[in-house]
Order: sequence, then C-alpha cells, then structure tokens
Amino acid sequence: MWKEAAGEADGEAGFGEPAGADAVAGAERRLGERLPAALVSLLGECDGIAGHDGTDTVWPLDRIVEQNLCFRSDPDFARLYMPFDALLFFGDNGGGDQFAFVRTPEREDIFVWEHEDDSRRWVARDLRDYLGRSLAGGGADWYR
Repeated sequence: MWKEAAGEADGEAGFGEPAGADAVAGAERRLGERLPAALVSLLGECDGIAGHDGTDTVWPLDRIVEQNLCFRSDPDFARLYMPFDALLFFGDNGGGDQFAFVRTPEREDIFVWEHEDDSRRWVARDLRDYLGRSLAGGGADWYR
C-alpha cells in the first residue's frame, strides 16, 4: 500500500527493508509515546523512503527515534527554538526543514518545521497526502 502510493508519485523512490514489530515497540519505549498508526504501517512495509536526489522523505525508524530524542533534549535547541515535544519528526527536505506529525493534540495532519525562522505550518492532511505531494515533484521546496 505505502510503496504503491510512493511509487505512483515518484517511480524512482527508494525503500528500506521493513521494520519489525519489535523494533517499533522498542522505538515507542525510547520515545515514551506511541507512533502514529499510519507511520507504523508504513515502517512495517518499508523502513524509510528516499525521494528526489536521495532526500529522506521518510526516515528509517532509528533516525526517527534519534532525531526526536535530540530535538527534545538538546539544551541549545531549547534556547533557540519553541519546544518540540508536541511534534514527531519523520522526514526532511534535504535542506534543514523537517516534517512532523502533531502529537498534542494528536492529529493525522503533517506540518513542516522551517529551521530558518522556527515556523511550523500545515503541508498535508495525512501521511498519504504528504507522500503524494512531497514525491510528485517541485523539488526540495515543494511545500512553499
């Protein structure tokens, strides 16, 4: 389902090997929260999706965990940016902007965090919509 959706938008998208249920459970323990159901489903089919020029449209599970833990605990980030606790980052544009689910309140919508100005704004109604928009073209700044 997810590979097909990504492939329809970009026939050259690359896919990681599926992440197992144990790996997902371990990631959720480390993060202290459940991952969105759509993301769990995608990771069970392919552990990450590479889009245009190798851009990590959806990160592998290990990177999802590491990036989110870093953003939530780095004291420099706490001084520079608004809190990241309500977001769950899962991909990027290759230039510093990152894509996230909003976890508080829990939503399926996808938002972009633009690192230059710390803005956060809506870009897609759900993960499927995000894949279609981000992989279909328009380059790294498809959401602008």
